[in-house]
Amino acid sequence: MQRQLFCCKGFSMHRRRRLFLLVLLVAAVLFAGRLAWSIHPLSSPGTPTVIKVVSGESLSEVADDLAVHHVLSSTLSFKIDLAIFGAPIIRPGIYVVRQNSSHGAIRKALSGGPNANVLYVTPGMTIRQTALQLATIKDSAYTSAFKAVIRDESANNAFGASSLEGLLGTGAYIVGPNETPYLLVQHMKDRFIKQLRRAGVTPSTKLHGLSAYELITAASIIEKEGFYEKNMPQVGRVILNRLARGGGLQMDATILYSLQKDGVKVTPSMLKIDTPYNTYLHPGLTPTPICQVGATAMHSIIDPPAGKWLYFVVVDQSGTEAFAVTYREHLANIELARSRGL
Repeated sequence: MQRQLFCCKGFSMHRRRRLFLLVLLVAAVLFAGRLAWSIHPLSSPGTPTVIKVVSGESLSEVADDLAVHHVLSSTLSFKIDLAIFGAPIIRPGIYVVRQNSSHGAIRKALSGGPNANVLYVTPGMTIRQTALQLATIKDSAYTSAFKAVIRDESANNAFGASSLEGLLGTGAYIVGPNETPYLLVQHMKDRFIKQLRRAGVTPSTKLHGLSAYELITAASIIEKEGFYEKNMPQVGRVILNRLARGGGLQMDATILYSLQKDGVKVTPSMLKIDTPYNTYLHPGLTPTPICQVGATAMHSIIDPPAGKWLYFVVVDQSGTEAFAVTYREHLANIELARSRGL
């Protein structure tokens, strides 16, 4: 009886060992399959993604960033791949890699060095300022070609305008090796139309007695005059109130635009310069927008708060603007600003 029990116990241990080896084999096959899929994904590479590598960043940190942006499906399999094929020397900079890329493609992209730059177009920037920003990341030939495309495409827009000022989308643009100046401008134009639609405006929109292009022009003045988002809605109402009166907008930013200046004090001599952008001399809006427009400025002309304000002035160091209905109130606000050293 004891002998039979011993045999059964030995048989049971043998079965457990076989089962363990079988589970281990299945796990190994699954891991190998997962590794193979990670190294060579079955689906084709997806959307181009921007990865920024900063100085001193480890390869492990770069791998984690690649996984966050869905370029890698597994950091472990990528590290195994690097152990087998060797890790590239990664230089700081901007890399454009596609989501769901193979490990080989990722290694090649990283070893090749930074392959793109990013152009940041912020609300309030002019085309001239955008070109200056572009010149910091691309050579003079590229920047000159960009300016030429802007000139050539000036009348090619959905608004029948003669300039692309104010008609370029804001945000970050990846300027990769295949992004020609022409393509860059097209992407800027397309993005603006999308941003405009998100604000509820199309090229055929009419609101407050203004066309879509006039709304954009007004929003660009709001962008410059309000400067901070907290001021913009009331500046929008001031502009509509002044337009309704039929007089001049009397906005300093419009004069500065014609002088290619920004953020400086307007002098009495500047007020006398006869330019279509001098809203002290000429009633109504400027011929074109005076800068690129952000969502807040656009919303501030579409749906400004109710009010009878006609005047405003900065009254503290944080840029807060005080609004007035009467000129007497405005003079009091000016005195307040002066008492605070503004």
